[in-house]
Amino acid sequence: MRKTLYVFLMYILLFTLTVYAQDAHKAKYIFLFIGDGMGIIHVNATEAYRAALEGKIGNKKLNFTQFPSVAVATTYAADRYITDSGAAGTALATGNKTAIETISMDASKRKKFKSIARMAKEKGMKVGIVTTVFMNDATPAVFYAHQSNRSMLKEISRELATSDFDFFGGGGLLKTKNASELLASNGYSYFENKRVLDDINKNHGKVYLACPVRDEAEACRYSIDQNSEDIPLKDITKKAIEVLDNPNGFFVMIEGGKIDWAAHVNDAGSVFGDVIAFDDAIAEALKFYQKHQEETLIVVTSDHETGGMSLGTASMEYDLALAKIKNQKISVYELDKMINEYKSKHTPDASKLSDVMPFVTMNFGLGDKKKGLELTSDDKVILNNAFYETINSKKKQKNKDSEVFSMEVSRMLDQKAGISWATFVHTGAPVLIFSKGNGADLFKGYIDNTDVPKNIIKAAGLNN
Repeated sequence: MRKTLYVFLMYILLFTLTVYAQDAHKAKYIFLFIGDGMGIIHVNATEAYRAALEGKIGNKKLNFTQFPSVAVATTYAADRYITDSGAAGTALATGNKTAIETISMDASKRKKFKSIARMAKEKGMKVGIVTTVFMNDATPAVFYAHQSNRSMLKEISRELATSDFDFFGGGGLLKTKNASELLASNGYSYFENKRVLDDINKNHGKVYLACPVRDEAEACRYSIDQNSEDIPLKDITKKAIEVLDNPNGFFVMIEGGKIDWAAHVNDAGSVFGDVIAFDDAIAEALKFYQKHQEETLIVVTSDHETGGMSLGTASMEYDLALAKIKNQKISVYELDKMINEYKSKHTPDASKLSDVMPFVTMNFGLGDKKKGLELTSDDKVILNNAFYETINSKKKQKNKDSEVFSMEVSRMLDQKAGISWATFVHTGAPVLIFSKGNGADLFKGYIDNTDVPKNIIKAAGLNN
């Protein structure tokens, strides 16, 4: 009897130690960074631009491109090869293909998919969602909501408020009345004042930290436009880590959403600025990783490529002059605001390109011979035609709501730097996956976007 009891106790001890050892080898702290619209060239061009600023030919590496594991992923949707953020986000959040514009449901709009964020929450981990665009946009939404269409913003907002996730940071809630009251009524402490940033901690319970300066779409400002009034993505990420850090671990998704918005209007300067800001946020995750190397997994990827960005133009043949992009001081969005203000004060007959060119030269360098950005006679014709098309238009163009003139200014600067664009929308190009830490070796080869969450689930043991 005593021998039998001894064997039984030894069995229990061995079983407990085995389970403990297995859990000890699981990733406990999960960072998923999504550079929305960030294709291979967006990354490579940003590095080449950073090198060019130092007068060098080559690549000045970003933090995440130095990760040891690199994979390539296809991004197609269930019903279309060129995806959108609804279908691509659903793939990254749940491991399932779906139709475009769908939020974590199957293509028939009947079955709901469980996200890795929800799996983490059910396992007792804390969960955070961070983005530079509006929080009920497609990419953040797929981690906490289930809707037949990404346009159902009010319904998505209600699902956010009742998600019980621990931290939301970045953009506000678009087309949601009394958003702060909705959040407060569901137990969230709501902040949008930079002065209280240092005071926010895990003692506040569930936290929603909104960018103090947001545009009409409730998105944070482009990095190129930010000043001391803004909270940059790296600081939101740092605060997310502070709030989420706990003995049970956490999962956090951090989206650089305005990389996509900048690419939609072919604005290379803003793309570079937001890729660098995205990388700065990854640096905050790396600081955490240094303290928890055996328990942390960092994955960096994209949902799709936007704009068909390329290094090289027909007019420049084999030359690049990427350092010229440094002459861009504001985003195309901010140029739009100036043009729209001008339109409000001038009739088409009283409008002249010469009125706005000083502003363009000051903020984009075009027309400044000393900067190597003199305008040819063809350039002047192109700008003049775009200006009068914009002045005579009664509403904004459809290309991500930017004016024809503003986009022409940006594209002209890009051309002179050696950057070309194929489209104003998404492409079907594959994207890269960079990973570091516990489970990083799972991300290798030529895979599909649905494999990203499946590998995270395996690394973190979320399905156990």
